[in-house]
Amino acid sequence: MTSALEHYEKLLAPVYSWMAGGTESAITRGQDELAEIGLLNRGARYAVDLGAGFGMHSIPLARAGCRVLAVDSSAILLNELKAHANALAVTTVQDDLLDFPRHLAGRPDIVLCMGDTLTHLPELSSVTSLIATVAKHLSPVNHFVITFRDYSKALEGPNRFIPVKSDESRILTCYLEYDEATVQVHDILHEFNEGAWGMRVSAYRKVRLAPGWVKDQLEKCGFVVAVGVGLSGMTRMCATRA
Repeated sequence: MTSALEHYEKLLAPVYSWMAGGTESAITRGQDELAEIGLLNRGARYAVDLGAGFGMHSIPLARAGCRVLAVDSSAILLNELKAHANALAVTTVQDDLLDFPRHLAGRPDIVLCMGDTLTHLPELSSVTSLIATVAKHLSPVNHFVITFRDYSKALEGPNRFIPVKSDESRILTCYLEYDEATVQVHDILHEFNEGAWGMRVSAYRKVRLAPGWVKDQLEKCGFVVAVGVGLSGMTRMCATRA
């Protein structure tokens, strides 16, 4: 079993923008999502994007006038972000999400932890620690937005097999195995090169998060939480503090 970091470097990071439908298309969807939430016109000056990847949300925030601290564990994805950010005010940091405070240049007005990033943390206590840390460092403007997949109810039988994306030269499929606290994600990537199909397989664990539990953790830290549906059917929580 590989770690999330190893899994991404070995298999997912080089094809992640392809999975997302192309970088520019994904950035447009990220911009639309932030606009829907109302984060592009709140006058925020400083934002932190945890699990920033190739910049799906970091770049729209920077285009809206924010200085952005983009944190991710993948050097491959952060290099893609830097290439697309050009002269925008985006600072990239390769580090663990929980260590983001040591890279801060002030109190952020916005903290994002979007995509399925939250489930990459090793255990529930890491999730509660991250929420408490964000609450401690947010400015009075304070917007904390989380999206994640609801793995609390285990899929069964053929439903555990999920076609992720395919085209004429690449096919990505995953299947899921559940235990009490985590879901083991097996990614199977077929690629057509030099007239033949090759296959690469890697697996890692994600923590199973129930939306009600995450909402409770946010509220224990003083957040008021609005729950909705994000991109790709993910649970989305927009949290603010009085």
